[in-house]
Amino acid sequence: MALNLGDVVPDFTADTTEGKISFHEWLGDSWGVLFSHPKNFTPVCTTELGAVARLKPEFDKRGVKVLGLSVDKLTNHDQWISDIRDTTGATLNFPLIADEDKSVSNLYGMIHPNASDTTTVRSVFVIGPDKKLKLTLTYPASTGRNFDEIIRVIDSLQLTAKFSVATPVDWKQGEDVIIVPSVSDEAAKEKFPGGWKTLKPYLRFVPQPAASKTS
Repeated sequence: MALNLGDVVPDFTADTTEGKISFHEWLGDSWGVLFSHPKNFTPVCTTELGAVARLKPEFDKRGVKVLGLSVDKLTNHDQWISDIRDTTGATLNFPLIADEDKSVSNLYGMIHPNASDTTTVRSVFVIGPDKKLKLTLTYPASTGRNFDEIIRVIDSLQLTAKFSVATPVDWKQGEDVIIVPSVSDEAAKEKFPGGWKTLKPYLRFVPQPAASKTS
């Protein structure tokens, strides 16, 4: 099936390295990242899983649960986890789905009809506490994903979900943001009493709002 931004993502039950989970129940009120891999013992994915394990404290800090997926048997996961630790120095610290029958992969439209079974599943889904899809990315098998960028996007998604702002190109946490065009100057005076910088009537920069505020 095709998933569009804003869709409620499908629920599923799956076996993982941390036991059987029901996805929506497991996610609870948290943000989530579901990211998939073609198969165990593939080189690029091995480096990616190590990177995510090292970054997990950053995901935790943002209230984001991480869930990996591989179209392979659960019995193969233990050896792959050992290989990941040997090669990257990181121990897997989040659940990894064993999607041997590709049921979850098909449910989320991860299978590319023109690729083989071992090069099809390389997707990222960022899901909000409302269970709606906020971001999706699909990479070719030859290109490793940039999980620092995924964290940057989550920072933007969480900020813009709370405040009437958007984030400009290459924005990073703590930098100035843009007041959305739907907020008039009059309304902006209430939301952003410290003022803003107007480059064009539709392009108004303002310091990033503090997390404790509710604008």
